[in-house]
Amino acid sequence: MGEGRGQLRIAISRGLSQEIREVFKEDTPDHRILGTALDWQKKYKETNTVILVTKDVNLRMKAKALGILAEDYTTDRIGSIEELYSGKQVIEDFDDDKIIELFQPPFEVPAEPLLEKLNGEALPNKYFILRNGNRSVLANLDQNKEHLRKVDKNVIYGITPRNAEQTFAVDALTNHDIQLVSLTGKAGTGKTLLALASALHVRKQYRQIFVARPIVPLSNKDIGYLPGDVESKLAPYMTPLWDNLKVIQDQFPETDKNHQLIDALTKEEKLVIEPLSYIRGRSLQRIFFIVDEAQNLTPHEIKTIITRAGEGSKLVFTGDIYQIDHPYLDGQSNGLSYLIDRFKGQRLYAHVNLEKGERSELAELASNLL
Repeated sequence: MGEGRGQLRIAISRGLSQEIREVFKEDTPDHRILGTALDWQKKYKETNTVILVTKDVNLRMKAKALGILAEDYTTDRIGSIEELYSGKQVIEDFDDDKIIELFQPPFEVPAEPLLEKLNGEALPNKYFILRNGNRSVLANLDQNKEHLRKVDKNVIYGITPRNAEQTFAVDALTNHDIQLVSLTGKAGTGKTLLALASALHVRKQYRQIFVARPIVPLSNKDIGYLPGDVESKLAPYMTPLWDNLKVIQDQFPETDKNHQLIDALTKEEKLVIEPLSYIRGRSLQRIFFIVDEAQNLTPHEIKTIITRAGEGSKLVFTGDIYQIDHPYLDGQSNGLSYLIDRFKGQRLYAHVNLEKGERSELAELASNLL
């Protein structure tokens, strides 16, 4: 394969060896791979180390049970997810005069003299909680790192942010200059709800609102076991999105135009909720595109979606990197974590990690204890 790059060899399986058959009775491709790795380990145990590389965690466990070294791919993995970019930073003892200035028109201050005070990474579109004694302000470093501006709590289509992170999320979601947004957080932090409400709030800037999520059944069961036609099989996976839309709609009386508008947008297909697999062949021109449960996408799938974005579109990815249903992904190899790690610091990108659950006191307690 080139100087210093080793050799490529093709190993032909001879079926299951007796040693493999005694442990794993079924003759499957996975077990033949294990058999081949075991044969090569015995053949080259004096000169080389045999390592089985696979994304299949179950196959890695079986390999280790047989004494075969097994590893995941490393090229699409990030470092520790505990150190993943959060999109915001709290700074204590910030310049009190600057905090006061941010509360006065034009509600921004030049960033350059303050970049050193913004400890850590002063990245484009990063959010800050600036404090000094009893005084504090929410702020954002703009995409050119020229100004630090005050961030206000804005009501969007009947939904009011309940904490600083939700306020930051709404700011990023409604900023047309930020074309790519990712929101992470545990269940009940409001990721999907805020994304939908923001899309409705800025709908006039876009041709269509498209909301999608990948179909990854729990317990790794195929959707084929569900009754009915394709639409019936897919409906349960789309229900959470419709539930969030209903929450937004219920902020208004049935006679209110904002309540009726959601039904009208859905009927006219200005607002579309579909499985992510239906994106194939779509043109993403001037579309507010929300991808829910993005932690169940691979890095390649994330790239495929983003590279379809046309002029005037905004892409939003939401998900919980600690709650992954995909059998071959984990916190370090899923597409959402990969996106955050790679896009951090880009002018067109903003990220917010939502920390506090706002669904209910019970939901927050369950999320923390279970």
